[in-house]
Amino acid sequence: MHNASTTAVGTVTSRGTRNGNAVVEKDLLNHEDLAGDRGMIDDIFDETYREKEGPKPPLRYVWRNIILMSLLHLGALFALTLIPSAKIQTLAWAVLCFLVSALGITAGSHRLWSHRSYKATLPLRIFLTIANSMAFQNDIYEWVRDHRVHHKFSETDADPHNAMRGFFFSHIGWLLVRKHPDVIEKGQKLDLSDIKADKVVMFQRRYYKPSVVLLCFTLPAVVPWYFWDESIVISFFIPAILRYTLGLNATWLVNSAAHMFGNRPYDQNINPRENPLVSLGALGEGFHNYHHTFPYDYSTSEFGWRFNLTTAFIDLMCLLGLASDRKKVSKEVILARKMRTGDGSHKSG
Repeated sequence: MHNASTTAVGTVTSRGTRNGNAVVEKDLLNHEDLAGDRGMIDDIFDETYREKEGPKPPLRYVWRNIILMSLLHLGALFALTLIPSAKIQTLAWAVLCFLVSALGITAGSHRLWSHRSYKATLPLRIFLTIANSMAFQNDIYEWVRDHRVHHKFSETDADPHNAMRGFFFSHIGWLLVRKHPDVIEKGQKLDLSDIKADKVVMFQRRYYKPSVVLLCFTLPAVVPWYFWDESIVISFFIPAILRYTLGLNATWLVNSAAHMFGNRPYDQNINPRENPLVSLGALGEGFHNYHHTFPYDYSTSEFGWRFNLTTAFIDLMCLLGLASDRKKVSKEVILARKMRTGDGSHKSG
């Protein structure tokens, strides 16, 4: 396993061996160790993939998704008009639901399950799974599969939300059309045995639909109505509909804006950028040039807690003994990588 990971990981960092072989070797070693000892290297970019020649397959619209997403966003706009009439407790509850559900994605399906960048005990995995169902962004198994394919074949036909196809496609359009055949083909070839072996994840997959009805829509709406007599309309539209819509768009901005707007201090040869505004909305997921350069770093950034609530949460969980084994890239490896493949913007930052 480790030998296989050595070659696969080696190819990705040897992109720019312009100066100082010793530095490059240190970089490769660190890459290898951190990437390989997670027992999973499917989130490392595969340089051997080539897009198929000839015309692209025609777009096939998924009308059910187009109608549901349109209704959801109309509902969210209506919810905005209700904010002045809502009780302060209801708004606070909506914020809490947003934060919990966001952590289900950022600390859960992303940093824990997709990248194996830290280890979590059973109670934490159960909490993150509940939070993940509240976020309603497909079950963890499916999210991980799509996300590993996104890293391995970033900005190609095999990337589910290929940003080369424009802002709208990478933001929401990819969910409104059928997947490119290469996405399906490459997704089926991924090794997801680590996910299949997690009983909590597979339990969620089995009962995903009822868990979403309960945790994404019913619980957020019932609490304000039951505990402080909020109107049922406001209870449903603000903590459920508006909160859900904002959570979706915060995540989608990582796929769209953070692949288009910002600087590239770590690797100027790839599209993902550093975007602090996206980080603010997505609890720390906007340091995207760093994340695609070092996908196994639990912090997705070299700056610790700055604009990165998810890192603070994981650190707190470690303090409480609920998480351990955080993977981190060393400062010298980061600097060596900046010098070798960065756009030079770190000097002015």
